[in-house]
Amino acid sequence: MELIVFAAASLTETLTAIGEIYSAENPGVTFSFNFDSSGTLKTQIQEGADCDLFISAGQKQMNQLDSTASADVNTEGLDFVDSDSRVDLLENKVVLCVPENGDKGIDSFDSLAEHLKAEDILFCMGNSDVPVGQYTQKILAYYALDEEALAAAGVITYGSNVKEVTTQITEASVDAGVVYCTDAYSAGLTPVDEATKEMCGQVIYPAAVLKAAPNAEAAREFLAYLQTDRAATVFESVGFTAL
Repeated sequence: MELIVFAAASLTETLTAIGEIYSAENPGVTFSFNFDSSGTLKTQIQEGADCDLFISAGQKQMNQLDSTASADVNTEGLDFVDSDSRVDLLENKVVLCVPENGDKGIDSFDSLAEHLKAEDILFCMGNSDVPVGQYTQKILAYYALDEEALAAAGVITYGSNVKEVTTQITEASVDAGVVYCTDAYSAGLTPVDEATKEMCGQVIYPAAVLKAAPNAEAAREFLAYLQTDRAATVFESVGFTAL
């Protein structure tokens, strides 16, 4: 039996590893993982893609599929998520990274803001429909920076998911970028600063079985496994906090 798991791109390494452990302990269970931005995954689910379990990097994308969520967020009244199965699985941190030999002196969000105001760097962030981009937008707003004006001035470039942003930083095609601490860890980047709750709120990853899941019971069992100490060890090894 193949479990179909849609998960945020930032979970690629950890979920792949946990899936291998789980398959070894549960012969007959294999996985088809679809890793992408939570916004893209949400759209695919909405359009009818087969999916057993959805793990989002933000509450917004899960809420948009959950009939028990506020109508302010679930504006279309969508009903794809088994809300009884929904849990807050993990917490991540939003961090600022620069290329290994970055020479702009960007060592904090404060200094990033100064450089953005001076328009003398190239900064990479996630698109507005992906959680890492939405968290970054909150940070820009915290510093009263005008994203549209900066993008028009050629100071901001975008990635369609967090992995794309991370790649632009590691390849030094930008002077700085905002990613999750787990992606920085996986890419061998050392963050220069960590965003506070005041800047962008908490970064919580909700998980839920879908109402139309082809393998709902098996998906519930795997979701329960993701909440065990054994799974937590894998998640925490790259910087996640298990909730």
